[in-house]
Amino acid sequence: MSKSARVPSRRILVLLAFVTGFALPFAAAAETRLSQSYGKLPLHFEANQGQTHEDVRFLARGAGYSLYLTAGEAVLVLTKPNPDAKRDLRSTPERPGTQARGTPVVVRMSLVGAAPKPLVSGLDELPGKVNYLIGKPAKWRTNVPTYAKVRYRAVYPGIDLVYYGNQRQLEYDFVVSPGADPERIVLGFQGAERLEINAEGELVLHAAGGAIRQRVPVIYQEIDGVRTKIEGRYVLKDAHRVGFQVAAHDQSRPLVIDPTLVYSTYLGGSGGDVGHGIAVDAAGAAYVTGFTGSADFTTGCTAPQRRSEEVRRRAQAGDRRIVRCTVLNATTLGGADAFVTKINATGTALVYSTYLGGSGDDYGSGIAVDAAGAAYVTGTTFSRDFTASCTAPCTVLDGTLGGAQDAFVTKINAAGTALVYSTYLGGGGGEYASAIAVDAAGAAYVTGWTASADFTGGCTTPCTVLDATLKGGSDAFMTKINAAGTALVYSTYLGGSGDDYGSGIAV
Repeated sequence: MSKSARVPSRRILVLLAFVTGFALPFAAAAETRLSQSYGKLPLHFEANQGQTHEDVRFLARGAGYSLYLTAGEAVLVLTKPNPDAKRDLRSTPERPGTQARGTPVVVRMSLVGAAPKPLVSGLDELPGKVNYLIGKPAKWRTNVPTYAKVRYRAVYPGIDLVYYGNQRQLEYDFVVSPGADPERIVLGFQGAERLEINAEGELVLHAAGGAIRQRVPVIYQEIDGVRTKIEGRYVLKDAHRVGFQVAAHDQSRPLVIDPTLVYSTYLGGSGGDVGHGIAVDAAGAAYVTGFTGSADFTTGCTAPQRRSEEVRRRAQAGDRRIVRCTVLNATTLGGADAFVTKINATGTALVYSTYLGGSGDDYGSGIAVDAAGAAYVTGTTFSRDFTASCTAPCTVLDGTLGGAQDAFVTKINAAGTALVYSTYLGGGGGEYASAIAVDAAGAAYVTGWTASADFTGGCTTPCTVLDATLKGGSDAFMTKINAAGTALVYSTYLGGSGDDYGSGIAV
């Protein structure tokens, strides 16, 4: 394959929809561990058929919270670990759920002055059913239907409220009919000690020592099939109530108010750039990897014109909260280099951006992030000097390219200022790594494919080899690297007599 074929002349469009109606810091650790598997399941709403209090119409459960929708309010019950409670002796890093939990935090959101009994219905019924086989059979509840959305019709004249999920995250929209007044909407909160609108325009509810954030509302109208943004913001009415201020708009068309943050940006330089992997940390920052043929790829990390007007204005005013972008390696060495870029949670600035590679071609394909914000990157390299930039205290587990191409695994510290470890992963044939995952202890899990008969040769005692024989022209592989990056924990072929390819992994 030619380099021109490998590096198409285009830039990456990074489109990230960071929901949420509610951001839950109490559940951040659990959500990080579950995000690659359970976190991909869609949020659903159960119809209440006797499994909870009779006032509840629908309920939903997420990582660290439960949501109960009644006729007049949304009740959010948050749970968080109690650090002072005695830990269950069976609890391990792999089984964190056995830690004692503290008192739940309950926050209630109501619609002030709304219709007392709006019509509440489930929309878009899902194929899955829920069963409660608890207690005596007479109390069992089976085949409980689930829905993708819940709609409250005419909560205010001409205004509907729709709750729905984006993956495991909760969102809600106010759908304002033509001619209706969006400024009639007033949200009342109980259970929050105080409300504030922060400098970014987010609504912050301070409750029981933690903060619940409702992201900046996105307000728009569909005009000729194009979503047109309408300016608007939160407005505090008093200590426990908040409304919306909406700019002038077309009164003959519907209007949607969505307390959600959405951002999109190009990422690249004057050459060809391709994104292959993305991860998001508990704070909402995004980590992107892929490969680039641009000699000026990292220029956007320092150029002020790449930042938004708001960020530039605040930076010029000396706002120290503005993140200064870090470039670990600003020089491309090969025809194509892997890259790693971190974008802050609001999508207003790069936190760091760097080339990753040697004098040959290098391709990033998968990325994961741990609870501390360190990034783990995997991909494929043709460079014999790929690990040359990993100097003490950076650890090199294997510094020799085994064949024409090897997989690689690299860890970058949370600040993006240094490599923690970097290594080849391969044998005398060729390897391609496609995906990576990281567990709560910091161990990395990698998959892809290998054509090397000696791929598992580097896995020596106490490293475990489940299957040491290449059976086809290429086999999938699975390899675990310890948290320090100093040794393999296990490594194995996975395949049969044909060709086999690993493309995804979760832990």
